[in-house]
This record gives sequence, C-alpha cells and structure tokens, in this order.
Amino acid sequence: MSFVQASIRVEKEQEFAELKAAVERAFSAETLPKFLKRLESKKVRIRDFEGVLQQSCLEKVDAKLKQSGKTAKGLYEALAMSDQGQMREFYLSKIEQVDQVTRRKFHRLYQYY
Repeated sequence: MSFVQASIRVEKEQEFAELKAAVERAFSAETLPKFLKRLESKKVRIRDFEGVLQQSCLEKVDAKLKQSGKTAKGLYEALAMSDQGQMREFYLSKIEQVDQVTRRKFHRLYQYY
C-alpha cells in the first residue's frame, strides 16, 4: 500500500493558485538557475520558504508576478494557516525535484548547516 496524501480544501483558491504558479515558474528549467543564484546572493537557504518570501526572491525571477503588482509574501500572508502549510509543502516538494547536477552546483543552498 502506497502513501496517499490527505487532501485538504484550499480556502483562498485564487491567492493559492497565483503563488503556486509563481513557485512553479521559479522552478522551471529556464528560471531555476537565476532563482538559485538569487537565493545564494541573499544568503537564503533553499528550505527557508519564509526567508525566500522575505527577501522577495520569487518576484525577482518571475516577471508575471512582478507585473501583477502583488508580492509572494503578500499572497502567502493572505492565505489561511492550512493553505500556508500546503504551500510550504508544495514548495518543499519542488525543491526535491531539482536534478542532482543542479543540486551539486548549488550545494551550499542545500546544506542543512
């Protein structure tokens, strides 16, 4: 029997969808190196989602989010606590999908300490 994640209903669907799309675009093949370099320059660990939001790293690499006039932090703070948890989990799952070559190149971001 395999693990099946329980589904929790998203309360603020529009904000959640916008932030999720921004995270997906940041982890796209074209944008990922720029995103990781941004994290490196701001000295933000990749698993520190709140730090990523605080340093506006998503807005700097995602033109669509920047053009919308919204911030990733603002979208995240508008979410209910359960939605925030789901977003953190989604972000962390995207981190784990990064290929090994890229992880080795940015090994300091992936270090725990």
